[in-house]
Amino acid sequence: MWAKTITGNFASVIHGLNANHLTDQVIQRSKRMILDTLGVGLLGTSTEICHKVIQYSKIYSSDISSTIWGHLDFRLPPLYAAFVNGVAVHSMDFDDTWHPATHPSGAVLPAVIALSEAFPQKKKISGLDLLLAFNVGIEVQGRLLRFSSEARNIPKRFHPPTVVGTMGSAAACAKLLALDQLKCKNTLAIAASYAGAPLANAATQTKPLHVGNAAKHGLEAACLASLGVQGNGQILDMESGMGAFYTDYNPQILPTLQSYPWLLDQQDVAIKRFPAHLGTHWVADAASSVRRKLVEHNNNLLPLDKIEKVIVKVPEVRYVNRPTPNSEHEARHSFQFVACSALLDGSMSVQSFASENIHRAALQELLCKTHLEHPSDNRPSFENLYCEVSVTLQDGYTFSDRCDTFYGHWRKPLRKKDLEKKFQSNASRVLSAEATEGIIETVYNLEKVEDSSVLSSFLSRQSARALSEKLHLF
Repeated sequence: MWAKTITGNFASVIHGLNANHLTDQVIQRSKRMILDTLGVGLLGTSTEICHKVIQYSKIYSSDISSTIWGHLDFRLPPLYAAFVNGVAVHSMDFDDTWHPATHPSGAVLPAVIALSEAFPQKKKISGLDLLLAFNVGIEVQGRLLRFSSEARNIPKRFHPPTVVGTMGSAAACAKLLALDQLKCKNTLAIAASYAGAPLANAATQTKPLHVGNAAKHGLEAACLASLGVQGNGQILDMESGMGAFYTDYNPQILPTLQSYPWLLDQQDVAIKRFPAHLGTHWVADAASSVRRKLVEHNNNLLPLDKIEKVIVKVPEVRYVNRPTPNSEHEARHSFQFVACSALLDGSMSVQSFASENIHRAALQELLCKTHLEHPSDNRPSFENLYCEVSVTLQDGYTFSDRCDTFYGHWRKPLRKKDLEKKFQSNASRVLSAEATEGIIETVYNLEKVEDSSVLSSFLSRQSARALSEKLHLF
């Protein structure tokens, strides 16, 4: 009965996957994703858009509440906690990226953490429960993305987390709620009616809402399905269902549960070193290399006044082609800005997108000399694209370098020490050193943690020492 449709097959797999299916590599990779997502989410709580959605969400109240990351005395109903924390994760475009293109973790982790806090105290959600639900949500996204060759390129029409992220959040929450197969089908059907947002809102404060809504709507879909709300049982099979988002939609059944092959086992995610669109990370590495050559040629000084032109060869991605960005959100989506910033400073960081750096005279002068080119062999795919940066001086000398794989890409993943350094740098702006180290310890041992609420306690700034007994690890 269940294998007759794609939707039924997905429901069967979501329902049937258990902790024994998780492989060591999937567990380790997903822990890295969780740690990174918590760090960028904590950092994102300081952003203007996060403050605005917190103010908006205060109009809601409930007897059941979940943690708002980084806030000790403020909680929200699970749906709005998932929303706010999801917005925080994507507020600086600092969260992980997968291929085919999407931000997989930000739509799922805030939802399952918020939902785990909504369970009665007598029914503890273990760290292993959380890991399994998280990975089910990641897996569903990856499988849906592979139903379209169009999805393998950087998107042009809609922001992928609003589609597959919503479905992944729904699947993860359905798993955490232990819904039966029929309710898993209805969860997917309901979630599909929440899915989709146009890419035109990229580089604005609205884009982070996409991930927040994906987390919230997936959780809401699972809750509605748990109450018996019904939807189309063939939502993944139909052109008027999930097929509405892709011109070449070709759904396939999932592998059998016997030795299930997780996509995360086959391909890692990219974890960013600075908060901007993933395509700009190739630009930053190429431009930083060119800067080193320029400085070596000019007695350890950057010959800024001698630069005649800067050529940046990248794929044609219109929403990241921004010659004159005026805000931090536009700068995060500008090949030109990142090229010029890396040439000036030698590297990129959170501070690169501060207003004083965006509007400094030297950068504005360099932007006027910068031009994009789009070679025909440079495909708009996070798997295949490259960046070449060339700087020509007034005396005719040209300095060039090319990046095919930046550090942090799944082909060149961050070392453990650099992942931890990023997390500590992000989290320490909000949490104490004690709580920051408590999160690292908890995430690294998540499959052994009996009560995952310890993670929420750390995220809400509670003392690590006071919580150490709950971990059964320290």
